[in-house]
Amino acid sequence: MTGSGTNTYILHNDTQAWVIDPGPNESEHVANIFTACDGLLITKVFVTHMHPDHSPAHAPIIEKTGATLLGREAVQDPYQDETCHPEVIVQHDQYFELAEGMGLSALYTPGHVDNHVCYRIEPDNIVITGDHIMQGSTVVIIPPHGKMKEYIASLQLLLAYPIHALAPGHGEIITEAEAEIKGLILHRLKREEKVIEGLKQVMPCDTKTLVRVVYTDVDESLYPMAELSLLSHLIKLEVEGQAKCIESQWSWLN
Repeated sequence: MTGSGTNTYILHNDTQAWVIDPGPNESEHVANIFTACDGLLITKVFVTHMHPDHSPAHAPIIEKTGATLLGREAVQDPYQDETCHPEVIVQHDQYFELAEGMGLSALYTPGHVDNHVCYRIEPDNIVITGDHIMQGSTVVIIPPHGKMKEYIASLQLLLAYPIHALAPGHGEIITEAEAEIKGLILHRLKREEKVIEGLKQVMPCDTKTLVRVVYTDVDESLYPMAELSLLSHLIKLEVEGQAKCIESQWSWLN
């Protein structure tokens, strides 16, 4: 599910380093972080969110360095890294200065999960996106703490900022930032159209039936994850008063 793995980013000046998304608590990975920071004091560890491929390595880093852990409040669901409890709760547009004219600003981007944050490197305008945007793949939105309506709104939010490139949690750097964000928004809205069309065809229906109608373009082995994103689309439509669920059976109202 993590493709080539989880990307960890390091921002530093001449004396100190900040680690963003420390990743899984695997000895070789953690050793690589310390090697990359050789000669620098790690003073802050930022997390985009607390999924277990993004945050657990904070523990050995903080134990060794005494660094401060920063992020948003954890949410309670089975997918969380329960060891991750930030000392500093970052706020939207909060700026952290590492050196004169250089630092990180937090961008609160709920959707993938309620507590997701992106970090914009200033003045380079590179956004570390965690799981808000991944290179070469779409993000799974898992209810109840993953919300499609908020996810699309958070993508639109990024368009209000000058962005030179996107540094995703998985995959390579994305240089066509605006085109990528607009493409993701369009993809989600087109998928929503397919949800509506499919619902009208087979309603009333459960998500296991509907996923086979809506996600004809993915392998059946991915249906369990696709079903979660499908549910988030349906919940969005229900919130908007366009769909309704009665005893796990979904119907279109308009």
